[in-house]
Amino acid sequence: MNFSRNELTALGVGIIFLGIVVYSALFTVDQRQQALVLQFGEPKRVISEPGLWTKLPFIQDVVYFDRRVLDLDPQTEQVILADQIRLDVDTFGRYRIVDPLRFYQTVTKGSENEFRARLSNVVNSSLRRVLGNVSLLSVLSQDRDTIMADIKKEVDAESRNFGVQLVDVRIRRADLPEQATQATYARMRSEREREARARRAQGYEKAQQIRATADRERTVILAEARKDSEIIRGEGDNVAFKIYAEAAGKDAEFYRFYRSMEAYRKGLASDDTTMVLTPDSEFFRYFRDIKGADRSPAPAPRR
Repeated sequence: MNFSRNELTALGVGIIFLGIVVYSALFTVDQRQQALVLQFGEPKRVISEPGLWTKLPFIQDVVYFDRRVLDLDPQTEQVILADQIRLDVDTFGRYRIVDPLRFYQTVTKGSENEFRARLSNVVNSSLRRVLGNVSLLSVLSQDRDTIMADIKKEVDAESRNFGVQLVDVRIRRADLPEQATQATYARMRSEREREARARRAQGYEKAQQIRATADRERTVILAEARKDSEIIRGEGDNVAFKIYAEAAGKDAEFYRFYRSMEAYRKGLASDDTTMVLTPDSEFFRYFRDIKGADRSPAPAPRR
């Protein structure tokens, strides 16, 4: 079967045109995507399943949307807490497009960047509203999970209007502004110094009490010891006197000799001792006679 040149040319053009029509009528949807078929800018079909799909060639277009969980990173927002403390709060979120048609209709022909800005404003508005009713202690305590759950609930309800599901929202950081930080540090330092002064004063007072108690107990102990020593010394002197008395009663001469020797020892102990006594004084009786005999001349008889 022979074809002329013109027939071959027409056949080739037909095949190419058919290929173009088929290419324009077919499209694929990846498992990470979902698609919206538009006809002259108007939505016609939503395709959520992956695979090979068809559309009207040349008059229908396809817009793709990501079906994965996407990131949201709003700008740091300064909020005022219920106790009038300012905080610079940095948040992040996760969201998923669950209704491509509604998302396309509400987000300016599918501009996802514009949607991120709008959703960030929603997050920051909810953040200011919820944190405005709690204190700093609640933000820093275990109540933080409850606070984030309230914020997520509000933002998710708002994001449903855009065909979006909010998966999660969290506070990344919550810092005091620079000026507030310095003021807080100064206040904390003054409070710690005041507490330290109070503790030192209490310690000094306690030390004075302990010292006074110890001095009082020392005085009492010394007084009791002195009393006991006086009693013991008195008892010892009493026993000594009894022994001396008994010894004197047994040998009066020896007792006088012993007492004289004691007097010599104590009286003549120092080198510069000076005594003015007569040689026949009673004090030197044992110097004159070892037996202590009285050799002083007898007094003259009275006439």
